[in-house]
Amino acid sequence: FAPRLSFFFNSHVDFFEEIAKFRAARRIWARHMREKYHAKDPRSWQLRFHTQTAGCSLTAQQPENNIVRTAFQALAAVLGGTQSLHTNSMDETLALPTEKAVEIALRTQQLIAHETGVTATIDPLAGSYAVEALTDRMEEGAEDYFRRIEELGGVLPAIDAGFFQREIADAAYRYQREIERGEKVMVGVNRFQNEDETLSIDLLKIDPTVEKRQREGLAQLRSSRSAAQVEACLAALKEGARGDANLMPPIISCARAYCTEGEIIGALREVFGEYKETALF
Repeated sequence: FAPRLSFFFNSHVDFFEEIAKFRAARRIWARHMREKYHAKDPRSWQLRFHTQTAGCSLTAQQPENNIVRTAFQALAAVLGGTQSLHTNSMDETLALPTEKAVEIALRTQQLIAHETGVTATIDPLAGSYAVEALTDRMEEGAEDYFRRIEELGGVLPAIDAGFFQREIADAAYRYQREIERGEKVMVGVNRFQNEDETLSIDLLKIDPTVEKRQREGLAQLRSSRSAAQVEACLAALKEGARGDANLMPPIISCARAYCTEGEIIGALREVFGEYKETALF
């Protein structure tokens, strides 16, 4: 089943570090599949992953700069070996993206794919001292994290201990502090600001009638479906959730009976409860 597994990565703006991150992930996966899990099929050694550019790097100030940020992040993902890619739109810090902003994000991918020539070479930065050294450091750091998680008893105990939440919170705090102190330059935010800046791009405005039409459609659906079938499917889903059954078949049955997503989630919530993460200060 390993060839069917795929992963989701984020690509940030530190260009060579991001490339090294993807290369290290590919190394780690191949080595673990061969040496730890003894996979024989070479396809099982190949890391399949999708990449999305970093939403947290987008700025409300000078939003056109986000086009450039996204292009660098997308190029880093491609040079790192991603199989598929999502490029964020320049206006996503301000609103849902406009059709024009989405088109520019798509054209960014197409320019990389069809004009730069970078897709003609596998691992084009292999052999670069800087990239190889960064890849080694990234790989060592990741393996150290794996060891720390194992020492905590695995992923679930580490979640209960607040390990991942603490690591993410600490990293976010350091990042924001560096920006506010000016130690990390963010163009248009803490350096190269335009004091006379006014918003120069159009923003998407959602027509309020969209919500009205959706509510009316939902009411019509509920009035036309079989209430008894809905109740039976949701009851079967809850029964499966109380045991160790595969929940995909009852979820599909619920969908075919026109149960709403909220009703399906509500049924599972009745059985599993709702996770509340441990607050860390």
